[in-house]
Amino acid sequence: MAHNRQPSSISRRTFLRGTGVTLGLPWLDSMAGGLRASTGPEPQPPCRLACLFFPNGVWEKDWIPQQTGREFDMPFALEPLADLRDDLLILSGLDKAHSRQGDGHYAKTANFLTGMPVKKTTGRNISSGGISLDQLVAQHVGHQTPLPSLELGTEPVISGVDSNVGYTRLYGSHISWQSPTRPVAKEINPRMVYERLFGAGDGSAAVGGQHQHLLDFVLEDAHRLRKQLGRDDQFKFDEYLDSVRAVERRIEFHQNRGPDQWDPQASGLPEAPAPGLPDDFREHVRLMLELIVLAFRTDATRVSTMMFANDVSGRNFAFVDGVSGSHHELSHHENNPDRISQYTRIVRWHVQQFAEMLRQMKSIPEGDGSLLDHSMILFGCGMSDGNRHDPNNLPIIVAGRAGGTIRTGRHVSSPRNTPLCNLYVSMAHRMGVDIDQFGDSTGELTEVDAG
Repeated sequence: MAHNRQPSSISRRTFLRGTGVTLGLPWLDSMAGGLRASTGPEPQPPCRLACLFFPNGVWEKDWIPQQTGREFDMPFALEPLADLRDDLLILSGLDKAHSRQGDGHYAKTANFLTGMPVKKTTGRNISSGGISLDQLVAQHVGHQTPLPSLELGTEPVISGVDSNVGYTRLYGSHISWQSPTRPVAKEINPRMVYERLFGAGDGSAAVGGQHQHLLDFVLEDAHRLRKQLGRDDQFKFDEYLDSVRAVERRIEFHQNRGPDQWDPQASGLPEAPAPGLPDDFREHVRLMLELIVLAFRTDATRVSTMMFANDVSGRNFAFVDGVSGSHHELSHHENNPDRISQYTRIVRWHVQQFAEMLRQMKSIPEGDGSLLDHSMILFGCGMSDGNRHDPNNLPIIVAGRAGGTIRTGRHVSSPRNTPLCNLYVSMAHRMGVDIDQFGDSTGELTEVDAG
């Protein structure tokens, strides 16, 4: 039978190609076989880095476990991660000393991944203090993938000046910086992200003014390649194509929704978003996170960032049970129990989205483990309590084992004032970046090490 024949080995850099479209492949056993034959030792999938940012801090009693080590109870805000606890490293005690001065938000968001002082300015001479972790890594590994890095968000860049504090609002819209004075543009349209990943940004996939499914352009190449694969790889390949098709259909649904279509949630919502953006913020977030997973799975990039929202965003979270206001407003809880309850439910919602992304990554086999096993997903915020705007004891989680080099399943409490950038040095090393210092680091955060 056909599935009993010896499968051909294929290169990790094999793509499915069509008119104006290039679609990467997931990690297949056939790739490992071909590499092993040419290089000797059994290869491993590459390590990936994603940095996910949510604004406005947390209610610490609902975030930080009371126990350290492996035997800890999940607090309320982290309960959606309960089934993933063995894949997590919950970190407390980390600090951004250079955020202690400055305003409540902008001086803590712009340097989330730089750790350096943010210059107070109305916009003419911006400075985040340094390059961000993701861009440092992209400089070293970006040449190995079609895209050096992928920067995503859900809200457009906001310019102008926040007259309350005298800072440019630009600082609240960026966490990724190529240099202290050059933020990296983020993409907020899922369709544009998809086309950027798969090389159809030139409009070649448009027919008669309508976008075809990009997958249709590579089906002939896909059928040809499938015949070269063994049975197990054929199963993985089919499942992968199904997942790509599912993302395409969801993007198309939101892009083609007409103004006369019934929307059960239309009443009382703010003005409809720009064409091409999902009407539902929840779906927007999920699509963006799924696109990161797809980008990592196809090795389109190994570095990504995602901002759930700009800082000081006025988004209303009434879609969350028990919440009736905006995230920023409720983060200024003034120790009011009702406001704290709503505030922490919003944080828990963000954790739920993070958890769904991790489950998806964990379900994707890759090499000797899963896509999650070969990744580092940083999830956190640039301040702790939103009412105090405190940059100490930051809410930080790292998911994934970075190819077995991170010992997960623990809550690690570092001594007070331990620089967050110590963690960043450790993460950079796992991405192959040989540095001794980053931001305000004083060394590595060795507590993350496996062994």
